Amino acid sequence: MDENDKLNYIKTNFWKKIKETGKKIPFIKDVIAMYYCLLNENTSLSAKASIVLALLYFISPVDAIPDIILALGYTDDAGVIATTLLIIKSQLKPEHYAKASESLL
Repeated sequence: MDENDKLNYIKTNFWKKIKETGKKIPFIKDVIAMYYCLLNENTSLSAKASIVLALLYFISPVDAIPDIILALGYTDDAGVIATTLLIIKSQLKPEHYAKASESLL
């Protein structure tokens, strides 16, 4: 799967996954902010690569811990998202979080 295929997969499946998870996960706003950071033309390629990998893991139905397992299902996703947030923190801007907040209304 090349980079364009990965990006198309994310664009096609991201909002479906967000609707499925709803507000069940405490880091949903971070995930959505990362999505908007990915779409931002000013985000560095290295940050975009990290975000793509994290979002692919989040969206993927294949996880280290399946998402359907209550209380534990999203712990692996949380770890991936938290690590990625540390890596891209200089690229993640207040406007990405503002868009994420708007999306959650």
